[in-house]
Amino acid sequence: MTTTQQSFAPSEQAQSFLSREVHQLFIDGQMVPAESGKTLSTNNPSTGEVLAHFAAGGPSDVDKAVLAARKAFNGPWSSWSPYERQALLHRVAQVLDQRFEELAEIEALDMGAPVSRLRNSKASLMKMLAFFASQATSISGETLMNGIPGNVATMTLKAPVGVIGGIIPWNGPLNGQFWIIGAVLASGCTAVLKPASEASLSVLRTAEILHEAGVPAGVINVVTGSGSSAGNALAAHPDVDRVAFTGSTETGRRIIEASTVNIKKLQLELGGKSADIICADADLDKAVPGAAMGVFSNSGQICFAGTRVLVQRPIVDQFTERLLKFMDSLRVGHSLDSSATLGPVVNQNQLDTVLNYIDIGRNEGAELLYGGQRLGDDLGNGYFVQPSVFGGVNNTMRIAREEIFGPVLSVLPFDDIDEAIAIANDSEYGLGGAVWSQNLSTAMRAVHGVHTGTMWVNCYGYIDPLVGFSGTKLSGYGYKGTAAHMDTYLYTKSVYMQL
Repeated sequence: MTTTQQSFAPSEQAQSFLSREVHQLFIDGQMVPAESGKTLSTNNPSTGEVLAHFAAGGPSDVDKAVLAARKAFNGPWSSWSPYERQALLHRVAQVLDQRFEELAEIEALDMGAPVSRLRNSKASLMKMLAFFASQATSISGETLMNGIPGNVATMTLKAPVGVIGGIIPWNGPLNGQFWIIGAVLASGCTAVLKPASEASLSVLRTAEILHEAGVPAGVINVVTGSGSSAGNALAAHPDVDRVAFTGSTETGRRIIEASTVNIKKLQLELGGKSADIICADADLDKAVPGAAMGVFSNSGQICFAGTRVLVQRPIVDQFTERLLKFMDSLRVGHSLDSSATLGPVVNQNQLDTVLNYIDIGRNEGAELLYGGQRLGDDLGNGYFVQPSVFGGVNNTMRIAREEIFGPVLSVLPFDDIDEAIAIANDSEYGLGGAVWSQNLSTAMRAVHGVHTGTMWVNCYGYIDPLVGFSGTKLSGYGYKGTAAHMDTYLYTKSVYMQL
């Protein structure tokens, strides 16, 4: 592992946005201050310095945003044809293609993801927008037979549910917001987005760009602020018809409770503690880097990170040796450093959490094989932590059971595939998982046996909206991707016609 810290400056476009005195709320097509006049600050995780100030929205601001979204939903937007919504999504994709570098730099500075990783995610965003554009013209009901006497025709229609409350996590808001925005534009819904206070800037800038691209005022609104104020108000708002949330299981529980106010529809992508199973016949040339980056990508701040790496006993030593050698190839650096593999974690609180879990692992008797320290010196006051590997881990340890959300990998041995499946399932989470084996029967046994929303075979982390993904157990519910995703933004209306 190497480190580097230099002075990196964003482009003129990104700097122009970041230099604003205060980043205001985006409501009904305009930037407006929070009614309280209060602001919050966000730090650059690579330096620890204050990056920007943004409006601290509260319940009254959420009220205004929801009112704007409802007005837009009931206005001319509701009469747009499927082809018009599809054309809008194509325009949005074209504009974002042109402006992506600016957005990537803003996100890199705000939440710490390496800009190289964000640039690589551009293709995924373009695919997502193409998918939702296709869905705009694919919404349909059915003509149904019936048993009613006389000449009665029956059918079903699909209609947009209304105002969507989108609560967006800090670990990838630039692309993550489009699971909501894409479905909103394709379905005819409207939305109020509440980004995490740790990383709000790319969402605010995106809202402005969408408006410039032709998204009507009120269709996409953004209220920044704390989760306890703006987030809670949005989740409980009686005029919000559906909430899409990605974040912690603890917060997900509170959103479920808040949804009872008006029986909101929910889509919840919550925590994870995914198992990555490495069988003795795995191709280690692929499995070692694949399993490593299944954890260390985005500095471990991914909900489906495969942090429990289950390795079959005959190859534990060989796998671990090759893993540690791979660790030496990782480069940790400033988020705008194009050569950096890993950036910082998002803030001081997350840094403290990760370091605390490393201490817990040591105290539980796990063997720290690599990393384990905060990185200073060359990296200054940024929130950098060494990517870390633990050996000698068993599934009763907290580092094997609790979501760390940082670059910490635990190696757990197993004897046969049935034991690996049992260990993988011995978790309250069920978001992701993988198996590496050249034996198709072994791989499919794991695919069918592991109780999780997504499984990868001889790879890790692929997500495509044509295929989709979901969680089970405490990892939440509600599908992202495929027509099932669109269905959650629509409701079915039965129609009976006496002819």
